[in-house]
Amino acid sequence: MRQLLASWLMRLLGWKFKGGVPPLRKMVLIVAPHTSNWDFPLGVLARAAINRKIRFIGKASLFRPPFGFIFRWLGGFPVARTVSQDTVAFVVQMFNQNEDFLFALSPEGTRQYTPQIRTGFYQIALQAGVPILMIGFDFSKKEIQIQPPFYPTGNKKQDFEFILGYFKTVKGYYPDQGIVDQRVD
Repeated sequence: MRQLLASWLMRLLGWKFKGGVPPLRKMVLIVAPHTSNWDFPLGVLARAAINRKIRFIGKASLFRPPFGFIFRWLGGFPVARTVSQDTVAFVVQMFNQNEDFLFALSPEGTRQYTPQIRTGFYQIALQAGVPILMIGFDFSKKEIQIQPPFYPTGNKKQDFEFILGYFKTVKGYYPDQGIVDQRVD
């Protein structure tokens, strides 16, 4: 019922899917560009429409009262940006401990424009031995664009050229804040 309601609401709002989520049991999903507070509700709605349990991380302040329980209920877990913690190792451990684990995050790590994307998602996929599923929220076309799974090769330069090349064409809610001329260090 939830899946039907979410699909109906997406159509009512004018959104459609281009591509589909493959039936793989483990993947890192990178969703971009992350330019607005509207990205999260759209992601929750899309997740309900595809009827898959997808976990995510968010900044620790989102998980504080009074609304923190909502983010946990939705499958999130907090990350403290000010504390040195090995988030990559933690998520890789989650992949290793679960038979089914889909994990989503924004490669930018923030809604504001940043000249470089974070590379943690890439390290997680490599270390866990799972593919990366690139998902673009294109607000100009009202499309959720889902690419086929991408298996990182370990050649960081080549892999990121491919990843950044895909996201350069996707227009976020604020297109000037998206992944346009990003670099990877």
